[in-house]
Amino acid sequence: MYDFLINNAGGVWLFLIGFCVNLLVVFIVVRCFYFPKSQRRDYFFTYILMSISIFLLIFILNDVKFKTGFALGLFAIFSIIRYRTDSMPVREMTYLFAVIAISVINAVIGGVPWQITVGANALMLASIACMEAVRGRQLVSTKLVMYDRIDLIPEEKREEMLEDLKTRTGLDIVKVEVGHIDFLKDSAMLKVHYRSEGGDNSVDRTVKFPKPDEDSDD
Repeated sequence: MYDFLINNAGGVWLFLIGFCVNLLVVFIVVRCFYFPKSQRRDYFFTYILMSISIFLLIFILNDVKFKTGFALGLFAIFSIIRYRTDSMPVREMTYLFAVIAISVINAVIGGVPWQITVGANALMLASIACMEAVRGRQLVSTKLVMYDRIDLIPEEKREEMLEDLKTRTGLDIVKVEVGHIDFLKDSAMLKVHYRSEGGDNSVDRTVKFPKPDEDSDD
C-alpha cells in the first residue's frame, strides 16, 4: 500500500478523501450528538484519536493478507481499549463502537463503490440522530444515594422519604429502591430513579448526605 500511494497520485487523493470524510463524519457524531449531552471532553479526545488510528490502520493494511496469528495479535491490541480504568458507561461504549464502525467503513473507500460508502455514513448519522431523539424522551435516570435517615426506610414512610429526597436533591424523583442498610452508621444505600432533561446520566453517581452534626457552622 505504501508503494501504491507513492507511485499512484490517485491513491494519494483516495487516501486524503477517505481521511477527510471519516474525520468529518466522526466529528459530526461526537460534536453534534455525543458531546452536547455528556460534556465529556476526555471522551471527545478519545473518540477522535481512536477514529484516526483505526482508519489509518485499516487503510494501510488493506492489502495485507491476514493470517491467524496476525489477526489474533490485532485482536489483542484492540482488547486493551478498556485499559485498566473504571468500566466504560454504556452510552460511551456504544459511541466507541459506532466510531470504530464508521472508521472501518471509510477506510475501505477504495474497495467498494463510493455510493455505498456515502450511503453507509448517511445511514449511521441518521440512525444516531433518531436514537438520540428517542433517548431524549426517555427521561428516567438513576443515581445512587447514601442516605442517612434510616427512620424513613420502612414502606409506610416511603412517601415521606420521597419528599425528603426531593427537597435535598432537587430531583424529580419517581421511584426509590432500598439497598444495603447499615444500622451501625445509620445509613442506607438507595437507588433513586428521577426524571431528567439533557446531561449524561448513563452512570450511577453516588451522593452522600451528611448528617446535621457534620455540617459546618458557616
